[in-house]
Amino acid sequence: MTPEDIQPDSFTLRTIKTNGISLRAAVEGEGPLVILVHGWPELWYTWRHQIRPIARAGYRVVAPDMRGYGGSDKPADVTAYDMANLMADVVGIIDALGEQTAILIGHDWGAPICWNTATLHSARISAVAGLSVPHSRRGKGAVIDLWRQIYQGKFFYQNYFQAEGVAEAELEADVRTSLRKIYYGLSGNIPSMENWLQRPPGGGLLQGLVDPDPFPGWLSANELDYFVENFQAGGFRGPINRYRNQNRDYDMLPMMGANPVAQPACFIAGAKDMVRAFVPGHDTYKNAAINCTDLRVNTVIDGVGHWVGEEAPDQVNAALLEFLGSLA
Repeated sequence: MTPEDIQPDSFTLRTIKTNGISLRAAVEGEGPLVILVHGWPELWYTWRHQIRPIARAGYRVVAPDMRGYGGSDKPADVTAYDMANLMADVVGIIDALGEQTAILIGHDWGAPICWNTATLHSARISAVAGLSVPHSRRGKGAVIDLWRQIYQGKFFYQNYFQAEGVAEAELEADVRTSLRKIYYGLSGNIPSMENWLQRPPGGGLLQGLVDPDPFPGWLSANELDYFVENFQAGGFRGPINRYRNQNRDYDMLPMMGANPVAQPACFIAGAKDMVRAFVPGHDTYKNAAINCTDLRVNTVIDGVGHWVGEEAPDQVNAALLEFLGSLA
């Protein structure tokens, strides 16, 4: 079934001051606070299928454009996008709305932001859900060092993102084509991304990615227009800067990933998500519960790729509402 075409102007957007910056956010409902944290390259609008069902279930839902994205502030400095700042942005939203705690739900990069906020600001987070990226424990070095080791002699997008300005120039040359290729390439509509992960070094992010005609029905032309409009206006520097802080995060946050998530937790992902195969021979989703002491919902949806909340909104909403219901 093709998800409903939901227009951005049907939501109420407001500005929230937090951690010295301003974030644009969709705000709906009344009740316990739920913050929806998007990933790359996304917007508050990524959560268009989740905002109202969660609000109708009795929650106050806030879905911000994270710093660097959409209608939110876009600091230029790379270090402005480190994990400490992003966690402080989330905690600052809780403060700005006059709450003591919140439930966090994150996708892609939003998931580690939520997992880490839950462990490092545990008194402020009552429950946490991660989509596509499970909570990972601290290793012997920064994750970017692992990617350099694993993908030595191969192209890997996170390694490619490290040089300032290179990926930005590629993606901003034609934002619509870039987003279409990225969204389609990581979706469940393609057979496999194995060849892309095994490609030799050289070339850009978009090399080997298909621009489909027509685009799958889970993202309508009108919905894509909104993403394109926002990334044309704001560019990709801020969003990509998140990837340039992995060594900094590791060095500055020695407790990041040191402990499992103790709050009630939820993990949801698509079975065809490329993320689960980043480490060759290891299924990242197989032991999603290992770093959570109270994983109440663990759902991997067949036939679905990385954009799980958009590709399979009904199933994702059912899992999230089951999780939220368990908190009572």
